[in-house]
Amino acid sequence: MKKPASYQFCGGTDHPFNPNRRDFLSVGALGGLGLGMTLGELLTNEAHAELPKNMGASDWKDVAKPSKPGKAKNIIQIHLPGGSAHQETFDPKYLAPQEYRGPLGTVDTTIPGEKFSQYFPQMAKVANKMTVVRSLTHSEAAHARGTHNMMTGIRPSPAVVFPGMGCVVSHEFGPRNNLPPYVAIPSQTGNGGTGWMSSAYGPFSLGSDPGSSSFNVRDLALPKGIDASRFEKRRSMRSIVDAHFSGLEKADALSGVDAFYGRAYAMISAPKARDAFDLNKEPAKVRDRYGRTSAGGRFLMARRLVEAGVRMVTTTYGGWDMHGSIASSMKRQAPSLDQAFAALISDLDERGMLDETLVMITSEFSRTPKINTSAGRDHWPKVMSVVMAGGGMKRGYIHGTSDPTGSEPDENPVSVPDWAATVWTLMGIDPRRRLVGPGNRPMPINYSGVVIKDALA
Repeated sequence: MKKPASYQFCGGTDHPFNPNRRDFLSVGALGGLGLGMTLGELLTNEAHAELPKNMGASDWKDVAKPSKPGKAKNIIQIHLPGGSAHQETFDPKYLAPQEYRGPLGTVDTTIPGEKFSQYFPQMAKVANKMTVVRSLTHSEAAHARGTHNMMTGIRPSPAVVFPGMGCVVSHEFGPRNNLPPYVAIPSQTGNGGTGWMSSAYGPFSLGSDPGSSSFNVRDLALPKGIDASRFEKRRSMRSIVDAHFSGLEKADALSGVDAFYGRAYAMISAPKARDAFDLNKEPAKVRDRYGRTSAGGRFLMARRLVEAGVRMVTTTYGGWDMHGSIASSMKRQAPSLDQAFAALISDLDERGMLDETLVMITSEFSRTPKINTSAGRDHWPKVMSVVMAGGGMKRGYIHGTSDPTGSEPDENPVSVPDWAATVWTLMGIDPRRRLVGPGNRPMPINYSGVVIKDALA
């Protein structure tokens, strides 16, 4: 029988055909529940994350230990897109000749004998709560490949796209307190997506900037004309539909869909979950402390989310691809980063959260040792700086050095897999762990990384 162009599904109504569950989902009948595309896709795609039933634990034996929460219960990764220069941030070469030193001055930190670049006076005051790795090195000088490195911990491959760290965290630990385990502010960072993993483990993207006066999280508010009572009625209706179709079809994937829609309902209907995304709940003095800027709004939102139960938050700030006029570019962007990051570290520490929250500043690579003819610096992955604070890292510690001109590591070089293995270990995830990848093959989350033990508390 030919299906009509349109139809309604209402309790007690006779229908000209008997749709199966696939038909029901495909016509978008669930759109009226108020779940936007971002949240809906994130939650329903869990159905595709199940392991084949004919696979037992013995099929994936490895030396890795099962994941369990470690010292770092949460991660906040602040990524500076474009490639921030170590010379103009956390490893100034103030004793080098002018063409290497660059145009900026320095500021003393609370780590004896150590300096940051001049636009980071607030961060310099909280350096005694941080570890700075000054000897990270890799070989990827292209933006996309460098970003893949720092969002996944694995060098990009032409054969497969690896999942972002947040996706692995989501897979291993799942949600807390009706909140997504992995949130991106304001949107997914390049190469921070699921790669070969199911999109069920991808980030929930806010969709707008918390630092904007018009900030609003899509998908969390009920649609116009649908109050809580009407929303609950639609939820009940869907339960009846599910019960009917589940009796007809026994596919394992259906239970995944049901579980994730249940999680979506919980998130939308739970006041505490919704409140975590509301910056207006913060006192004015706290918002002023972080700064009423893009950096301030994003970092404060990150703190609110991990405090509420989100396991990993990634956010970006600024544009650091400074091939020219690096002095004026740093003057424009660095102060907001300085204020917001120092506030974040101090705020977490005062709330007793820093020891269990790993906060990182990363970028895809650094910049060339010499200032170029445009008064800027070009791409340079041979040595760069990464900030790591809390979550089991030492306080007030500098790990490794770059050489006097900032060209390459001089002492204690750290590879990207080493850095990632350290992050995994702090999270309680064995770096040797394998997950089910394409073709039901065991896929690594790290390649031969060695934990930076000297940097651990």
